[in-house]
Amino acid sequence: MQQTQWLGHPRGLATLFFTEMWERFSYYGMRAILVLAMVAGVQGENPGLGISKETALAIYGLYTSAVYLSALPGGWIADRLIGQRNAVFWGGVIIASGHFCMAFNTTATFFIGLILIALGTGLLKPNVSVMVGQLYADTESARKDAGYSMFYMGINVGAFLGKIICGLLGEKIGWHVGFAAAGVFMVAGLIQYKLTDRYLGQVGLTAVSTGDAARDAKGRQRGWLAVLVFVAAISAVVAATLAGSLVINAVSLAQGAGVFIVALAISYFAYILLLGGLTALEKQKVWVIVALFIGAAMFWSGFEQAGSSFSLFAKEHTDRIVFGWEVPASWIQAVNPLLIIILSPFFAALWVNLAKRNLTLSAPLKFALGLLQLSIGFLVLAWASVYVAAGEKVAPTWLMLTYLFHTTGELCLSPVGLAAVNKLSPARYQGQMFGMWFTASALGKLIAGLLAGHLAQDADLAGMSGRFVFVFFTTAGAGVLMLLLSRPISRLMGEVK
Repeated sequence: MQQTQWLGHPRGLATLFFTEMWERFSYYGMRAILVLAMVAGVQGENPGLGISKETALAIYGLYTSAVYLSALPGGWIADRLIGQRNAVFWGGVIIASGHFCMAFNTTATFFIGLILIALGTGLLKPNVSVMVGQLYADTESARKDAGYSMFYMGINVGAFLGKIICGLLGEKIGWHVGFAAAGVFMVAGLIQYKLTDRYLGQVGLTAVSTGDAARDAKGRQRGWLAVLVFVAAISAVVAATLAGSLVINAVSLAQGAGVFIVALAISYFAYILLLGGLTALEKQKVWVIVALFIGAAMFWSGFEQAGSSFSLFAKEHTDRIVFGWEVPASWIQAVNPLLIIILSPFFAALWVNLAKRNLTLSAPLKFALGLLQLSIGFLVLAWASVYVAAGEKVAPTWLMLTYLFHTTGELCLSPVGLAAVNKLSPARYQGQMFGMWFTASALGKLIAGLLAGHLAQDADLAGMSGRFVFVFFTTAGAGVLMLLLSRPISRLMGEVK
């Protein structure tokens, strides 16, 4: 079954492509209207939660960060307890439950839904990515890169459709309607997954074994106990918050979470390098993952402005009237996944053709190019902000041009990073290393939420351009540093290309 082909790739890639496509539909569709729903007033035709911008953007950062931070325990659960295939299915079930909670127009169900989506995505996302890599032989490096680029295109087909459909329903009918639509399409993804999972062969069926049955059984017992304790702790915090006995300051919590994630990353990599039983060559490759982790966190801290400060920029400072109809602000976010859909095949073909000519660009070099293009996008918005400060609404083309640079940067970094982690990870830690890759996203997205609160200040429109320029210099500096270090980092990769 696994040898059946789909567009020149294993047929199982189609199963994972469409599973991830509908999961990303639900995630990005809901996320496109998340900040807008939180800052909308509690009165009016489409009432929201009436939360201040600073708090809403901090909550947004916490949520998007938690989605990716939960990938680390999600990868561990798959590796040690249930296998990747079961983790993907049950993760999808939890995600759909979260979206349907948000369909009820109450504050309590809104936040319970966010927690469920974050936990479910942590189970699904790293493990579906792991299975993509397992469809290919270790010798198929360039073909695996192309497979990940196709998989990434599926992510963005879902993201584009989700932002259009959930954005329209949420902004024009009701926020809870948009959230409910996200749940419906997550269920569609689960149905497709179960109907076609036979094409995955043996990929992801079982957890990693140590070869000692008694040791494995004892490890599973401890693992399930840890899961139960974790779920109980989360439930207790939620119950205390809803009862009013625990008051949470979102901004302070986001700042503390940032410190926690940095400490977690340092501790985890130190443990793996010092006590993980790795060979010298495996340690070299883990050091490369550390470098890519830092570059990815920097990239996502800027890129993730799309759903936060850029979303508010689109709503408040962009002229969206077309033939007398106001285009939903969330639709402008759909430019990014649309460009991914258009450009992904060209980038996939580019990497393969360069490899055939022995001109393969290393992963660190591609990361440097991604960061530099990200910085140019902020320079574009710095220019547009000059007109905003003068009291004008600007054309949507300013945001579209920013999304173009951010998209080409994303194509140089994100699918390449997925493939690099797959090839560099020690086999027995692969799920956890994918979890750390998504932890880099968690850190970047948390920083993005805090940064967005700074970029979206209502009282200082005159300073908006300067704030975007600051982000330009920061991300450009990171790109130049990665460029200078790309050769020594590449040497640590050994035979991996």
